[in-house]
Order: sequence, then C-alpha cells, then structure tokens
Amino acid sequence: MKLSQFQFPISLKKDIAHEPTGKWRDESRMMVLHKDTGEIEHKIFKNIVDYFGKGDTFVLNDTKVFPARLLGKKEKTGADIEVFLLRELNKEQRLWDVIVEPARKIRIGNKLYFGDDSLVAEVIDNTTSRGRTLRFLYDGRYEDFKKTLFSLGDIPLPKWVRENTVPEDNVNFQTIFAANEGAVSAPAAGLHFSRELFNMMILKDINKAFITEHMGIGYFRKVDVEDLSKHKMDSERLIIGEEAADIINKTKREGHKVLAVGVTVMRGLETYVTTNDEVQPYDGWTNKFIFPPYRFAIPNAIVSNFHLPGSTMLMAVAAFGGYEAVKHAYETALEEGYKFGPYGDALLII
Repeated sequence: MKLSQFQFPISLKKDIAHEPTGKWRDESRMMVLHKDTGEIEHKIFKNIVDYFGKGDTFVLNDTKVFPARLLGKKEKTGADIEVFLLRELNKEQRLWDVIVEPARKIRIGNKLYFGDDSLVAEVIDNTTSRGRTLRFLYDGRYEDFKKTLFSLGDIPLPKWVRENTVPEDNVNFQTIFAANEGAVSAPAAGLHFSRELFNMMILKDINKAFITEHMGIGYFRKVDVEDLSKHKMDSERLIIGEEAADIINKTKREGHKVLAVGVTVMRGLETYVTTNDEVQPYDGWTNKFIFPPYRFAIPNAIVSNFHLPGSTMLMAVAAFGGYEAVKHAYETALEEGYKFGPYGDALLII
C-alpha cells in the first residue's frame, strides 16, 4: 500500500485530546467496529467487557514511561538545547542514545549542561541526522546518577498534545499497571484501564497477560517513503515471558479470544510466531512493521486509540480491521467528535 492512502485532514486544535477525555480512566468514548460486517457502535470504554467472556484474555503492555525530555545548555554559547533520551546503551560508561534539537548546533565533542550545571554530558557520536550518543560525566554511584538524570527530566508527552506538561501528566501518562521502565511514550490503549475495570474482568473470568515492549521514538518518526514496503521501523525491546505465552496459547487452543491492547502489543505478539500460530517466549528486539495486507496469527481483537494520519500505528490498525472499514471508522470518528492521540478515545475492532 501507499503512504498517501493513510493521509486525511485533521485539526490538531479540535480533534486532538489535550487532556484525558473521561473523568475516570475507563469513561472515555469507545467506538466498536465489527470488522466482518462493518457495523459501528458507540460505547464507553468500560463497556469493553461486554464483548468478552470466560476464558478470553486481554494482553497488556506493562512498560513504564520514564522522564525522557531534558532541557539543557550548550557549552560556551549557552544556547538552549532539548535532549530526548531514547535508551541507555552502557550502564557503566553512562552512555545514552538520544535525539537533540536543534541538531545542527550539536557536534561531536560538544558538552551539554543540565540543571544548575549539576549534570554534564559530552557528545561522542552522531547516529542519525538528529540522533547522538551522549556520555554523561558523573563519577558517583549509578543509582545516584540515575536519580539525578531523571530528576532533571520531564514526562515525554508529545508536543502536539500539549506544549507544556503539568504535574497531573506524571500520573495520567502512565498506565496503572506500568512495571518495567524503558518507554518514551505510554501505550495509549492501556491508559483506559482502571482498577474497577480490572475487577469487572475478574467477575467475568477474563484473563490478563502482560508483555513488555518499550515504545521508542520510532512510533513517531514520519514515514518518508510512498511505498510502505520500503519503510524500516526502529527496533524496540520486547519481552514475552513464559507465563504470558502459556496464558495466550492456552486461550487460543481452547477457542477463546485474545485481545491485543494497543499497537505495541499487536506488534509484539506477531513478532515471533510458531508454525502452528502460537506465541513463543522471547527476550530481544523487534522492528516488526505491520501494514495491509497482513494475516494475523495471534489476536482475535484489538483495541487502540485513534492515531494521526500517516502513522505506522494507523497502518497496523488498518491491517487488522481492513483498510476500507478502518477508513470509514476514522471518518465517522471525526464526524462524531471522537478525540485522537494518547489522551483520546478508543477503537475496539472485533
């Protein structure tokens, strides 16, 4: 398929959710798309349990967002620099893979200062046009370094959601089941789950299985090729434990439904699949890029937020629900005032 097939007009001011859409996590709006018939229903997110029953399994991503956005100064000139932490490369040497803005001003050998000069980093490599490798110059214990680094960082809420964060974002931009630190963005579909909703799942004997996929900057890079088969996804750390794999495979063998909560989960589940369509335990990296047409081996249903035009998340959703059906669902969402983005409303495809 072509990139142009996933473009549509959207208003960043009117159509994007700048705050969580529901008073409570599970009270945002949820569109339900029946992919076989094209039927659309309009519900509230907590109604999701009405479409599942005993023996079904919800698979969730338990990654935890860390304060990845740092504001610093360049040595000598004092120019303002924004550093977006992506991933830690070497614990002992304090090496990090980062994105810098404005990149044109940052060269190998430059030093960057953060806070009241309490933390200094040296640029030691160029990785992409905006990517750099930083070595933080900190002689103390690793635990103290990490505490200092994160104390200077800000929650990485996308700028197109809101220019500046508020203290509430530290809670709102994190799932209630976040456990394993490493993501630069929250798995948006998981933000809708509340403890009350988990209790409703228990009452209906719906299982939970947790995998970990640390969302990286790749989800937000613009696709710059018209032919989608030529697009390369950034790699992300993926961990599927034996317990989760056993729960998911048992669900499928017994003829029950597996719900992928979010595109990260969908990608993770489809990364390493056996010849008889079962999940394998895995601890490594994935650069899986899903776009139509695609045959899914694991999930029977997905729930995801409404994504921006041209995004790889939208392409993955269209691969599951069918291009024309998902296109119609998105057109309906805009007409009906559904909100897009990580704080927005949800789309359940069954």
